[in-house]
Amino acid sequence: PAVLVLEDGRVFRGRAYGAVGEAFGEAVFSTGMTGYQETLTDPSYDRQIVVATAPQIGNTGWNDEDDESRRIWVSGYVVRDPSRVASNWRAARSLDEELVGQGVVGVSGVDTRALTRHLRERGSMRAGIFSGEAIASEAELVARVRAQPRMKGASLYEEVATGEAYVVPAIGEKRFTVAAVDLGIKGMTPQRMAERGIEVHVLPAAVTAEELYAVGPDGVFFSNGPGDPATADGPVALMTAVLERGTPLFGICFGNQVLGRALGFGTYKLKYGHRGINQPVQDRTTGKVEVTAHNHGFAVDAPLDGVSETRFGRAEVSHVCLNDGVVEGLRLLDRPAFSVQYHPEAAAGPHDAAYLFDRFVSLMEGQRA
Repeated sequence: PAVLVLEDGRVFRGRAYGAVGEAFGEAVFSTGMTGYQETLTDPSYDRQIVVATAPQIGNTGWNDEDDESRRIWVSGYVVRDPSRVASNWRAARSLDEELVGQGVVGVSGVDTRALTRHLRERGSMRAGIFSGEAIASEAELVARVRAQPRMKGASLYEEVATGEAYVVPAIGEKRFTVAAVDLGIKGMTPQRMAERGIEVHVLPAAVTAEELYAVGPDGVFFSNGPGDPATADGPVALMTAVLERGTPLFGICFGNQVLGRALGFGTYKLKYGHRGINQPVQDRTTGKVEVTAHNHGFAVDAPLDGVSETRFGRAEVSHVCLNDGVVEGLRLLDRPAFSVQYHPEAAAGPHDAAYLFDRFVSLMEGQRA
């Protein structure tokens, strides 16, 4: 047996799945029907217990090609019906075996529909999964959950970022060099740039402006990442230095929030966030509606309509979520910089937003010309 305990006292009982023990984190739900391996290895899920809304999970097993980082980052995993058989020609082992191997505590047999509705109504909250000797009285387990830190105010990006710089070479002829600041980068992101002839230098989160410009970048990229963007004073200062130089700049997810702060906008925590691969977003520059991949619990507080004056010139909201009106993108009108709140690398997810990497290339081409 295993039990999922929420900080508001709600308890869901099930069976142990993956490692046996205890795990704490913020309970959030992800609506993707596929791509659980990419979800689990996304560093943006650091210190979160992920609830899979798709009822059947694990049918394609676990392979050695689709990891988005060096390890699983979720602190716990909640599923309804785990597959009894892994059936895919690339599968090297089952999902359950991988969870056990990496010490990730999970629970299965949970009514994930009821759990998701609860989180939508009450909001994401602290939670714990307990199995084996970790199980105790409900009152004790609730108290242990409430003793955990909240996600608001958490500084996590340095926990997940690379400690050493590394290079992802361009595929084919090299056209540009990009300095990518790792705040929790997914492996497919530099791959998408490499496919466009970009040599990507992935740099630690604490990189200085001098170290960044030592690689001779044609453009600078700020990645996705976990935690509260209000704690990201270092990345904001670095991005400010990049904006002052006028280097072409592209940010996604956490990078979008960092750009928002650098422009003078605030950030705030969403009630339950956007997580999954089916979120509708409108690109206001074209009017096109895209189906996009998301993983964020915070957002930028910027005016949805009109142009804002910032220290770096005029800025506007370029993308907006059609479900709830959340800011999904920013762009400067007087400098070569833009960002989006979602994941155009599409791992996992649809490929509707792949053009954003081409837009970044266009900025660098324009700057070079």
